[in-house]
Amino acid sequence: MRARILALALAVGAQVVASGAIAQGAPATLADLLKAVQNSRAEEQKLNAEREREYRAARDRQAGLMAEAVRKRAAAEAESSALSARYDANELRINELNELLRQRQGNLGELFGVTRQIAGEISNSLGDSLINSEFPAAAGEEDRVSFLKRLADAKSLPSIPELERMWFEIHREATESGAVVKYNAKVVLPDATSEEREIVRVGGFTATSGDEYLVYRDGVLKVLPRQLPGRARGLAEDLAEASGNEYQEMVVDPARGVLTELVTERPSWVDRFIESEPIVYFILFVGFVGLVLSALQTVYLLGENAKVRRQLGSVSSPSNDNALGRVLAAFRGDPNRIEEDAEVAELRISEAVLREVPRLERFQSFLRLAVAAGPLLGLVGTVIGMIITFQTITESGQSDPRLMANGIGQAMIATVAGLGIAIPLLFINAFLSSMSKGIVQVLDEQSTGLLAESIEKRRG
Repeated sequence: MRARILALALAVGAQVVASGAIAQGAPATLADLLKAVQNSRAEEQKLNAEREREYRAARDRQAGLMAEAVRKRAAAEAESSALSARYDANELRINELNELLRQRQGNLGELFGVTRQIAGEISNSLGDSLINSEFPAAAGEEDRVSFLKRLADAKSLPSIPELERMWFEIHREATESGAVVKYNAKVVLPDATSEEREIVRVGGFTATSGDEYLVYRDGVLKVLPRQLPGRARGLAEDLAEASGNEYQEMVVDPARGVLTELVTERPSWVDRFIESEPIVYFILFVGFVGLVLSALQTVYLLGENAKVRRQLGSVSSPSNDNALGRVLAAFRGDPNRIEEDAEVAELRISEAVLREVPRLERFQSFLRLAVAAGPLLGLVGTVIGMIITFQTITESGQSDPRLMANGIGQAMIATVAGLGIAIPLLFINAFLSSMSKGIVQVLDEQSTGLLAESIEKRRG
């Protein structure tokens, strides 16, 4: 038995040595070995106690963490249940509000449609409104035309401020359309330069600067390259100088400048004649020659008529500066003619009268020719114009009125030119014929009286 105990002690000692106690030196005796074993056992118990304490602390800590996790899970589950209940309640509320929104949008939808329609119509009419030149958009602000176009193309309901602005723009347009105001604005001149001028605006219809008419296009005021006739410009100048306390006559364009542009672009009679066929120039030349000759003959006949009237006051002393004096001198200048037969004297007097007739009736044959030839020449020009018209139709293959207008215009101008010289020359020729016949009648009366006087003297 002792041998076994000794062997066990040796084994324990060997274990102590193996565990590190031998590091302090090998025990010399069994007592030292026993003491080393006791020390090693005490340290191991202390180490085990420390480990057990750490294990228990870790176990308690894990239990706390687990309890905290369980608590958080319970709180999360409670919150999830509350949120789920709130979500279900919100779903029900949203459905109720959507239904209410659909009910109320039934009326707002119609309002939205009307708003878009009105905004689209007004944006088109306000695009070229003269009132835009007086009320330009402020810096960084959307102008009213762009605003109305955006409102017309909107996909959502307009806001209250947008509805209020649309109402304001409509009201301002209606109010300013009945006002005549003066203001300063930039004007683009025909040479593409611009300058600041005083503008007179008559509603939304007509705008002038001084005696010049303006048109509002592409967001700017422009001076018309060709202005209205002189009377219209005079009215514009009078309006610019008016004090504002009196009524003033003025040209108003109900088409807001469109008719004014059309009138200014209409070619004048001079332009029409310049663009006409050469036959028209010949017609005008004939008319000009006729007017010059008729003017010369009118002056001659007026002077001759005055001289004849003066000669009637002194028949006994004929003068060679007038027709009656020359007729009287032709008979009374030779005393022997008093003794001639009545037939011979009558022939001599008729000869003197006939000698004066060509002077009194000169140029009348040409005037009658011009009166007759004017319409015929106009007809020639008309035919030429129609030939040009048909040629244009043939070349283009279509009867576009704009293509036919040039030829028809030339045809009508030729007709107007022919009638234009024929009608005045017809009246002028009638006037000259009446004057010449009046003088010839005086010559016939006086010559007949002279012949009767000579016959009475011979018989007495």
